[in-house]
Amino acid sequence: MTENMETSVIETVETPQYDDAALAAEYQARRQQQIEEDLAQPFDPDCVLEVRHLRKCFPLKKTMFGKVTKELVAVDDISFKLKAGETLGIVGESGCGKTTAGRAILKLHEPTGGQIIFNGQDITHLKSSQMREIRKQMQIIFQDPYSSLPPRDTVGGLLSEPVEVHGIVPKEQIKDYVLELMDKCGLRDYYFERYPHEFSGGQRQRICIARALSVNPKLVICDEPVSALDVSIQAQIINLLKQLQREMNLAYVFISHDLSVVKFISDKIGVMYLGGMMEFGSKEDIFTNPLHPYTKALFSAVPNPDPTRKMQRIALGGDIPSPANPPKGCRFHTRCPYAKEICKHVVPEYKEYEPGHFAACHLLEEEQ
Repeated sequence: MTENMETSVIETVETPQYDDAALAAEYQARRQQQIEEDLAQPFDPDCVLEVRHLRKCFPLKKTMFGKVTKELVAVDDISFKLKAGETLGIVGESGCGKTTAGRAILKLHEPTGGQIIFNGQDITHLKSSQMREIRKQMQIIFQDPYSSLPPRDTVGGLLSEPVEVHGIVPKEQIKDYVLELMDKCGLRDYYFERYPHEFSGGQRQRICIARALSVNPKLVICDEPVSALDVSIQAQIINLLKQLQREMNLAYVFISHDLSVVKFISDKIGVMYLGGMMEFGSKEDIFTNPLHPYTKALFSAVPNPDPTRKMQRIALGGDIPSPANPPKGCRFHTRCPYAKEICKHVVPEYKEYEPGHFAACHLLEEEQ
């Protein structure tokens, strides 16, 4: 009697072996080639601001001869374009590099690498004396309206100073010019002789907005301008910013962690994580069809006012890694619920998956 015996063969799937050093060298070579090609491209004449592969690092350790041995990468290879009258919203968790990116664009922090083209001119390597004329065309509204105003100067004095320094109008017309500007920003004329400590938070932020607009800029960096204000005051400030944008054809870079505010005011949105741009696209693309897992996790955390609609929360474990010691491969893989082995070793390519819609994720590459 012959017995038929079935033998089960267990197939073992070998985990791919990655040479991290070789992969890092290959990525740097490919990235450097892409940067050189992009920096050689002609400037876009339709854009007020064009940022190409912007990078900002802060030294942590130096040798006795001044050579940097360890650095913190605050902004790592971000690129975008912005036209007059448009608003770019930059979102992300605290510490992701949003504010540093805004300051680097204004050259309040000297960029470590990349290119900043403002109004058709490369300003990346301009000296402070050369930046003086350009300063009045690019301004910033700081996050804290309490600490960003000098306490010993009146409202009239702090609004008149930039007008006088940059010669916006003749001296005899400065007061009338400032009073007109205050009226545009919803400030009463009798505030002219008052001091900042006499105002509420919303009024102080209006003063900050008036100061930024006093020199007729083309670009305004709004660094979380409503995060320190009550919700009702936030709405007033946002509506004021939109009204002034329509009247003056301003371009805004609006930095915030409040997605509802960003959705209301922005035309384009960039999602940052650990110094890098995870996803970039139009407001409609980002909110209706988010591609990156980090973007989806952010949106899942937004409260929904409709009690009948259930939202599936995507919980992210752990904290943001230190930018002084970022993880290898994809910078998000330590918290990503969909991370694979390749994510731990290979940096994903930041590329266009839909017209005007960019992302950096290995999962998207596999789906294509």
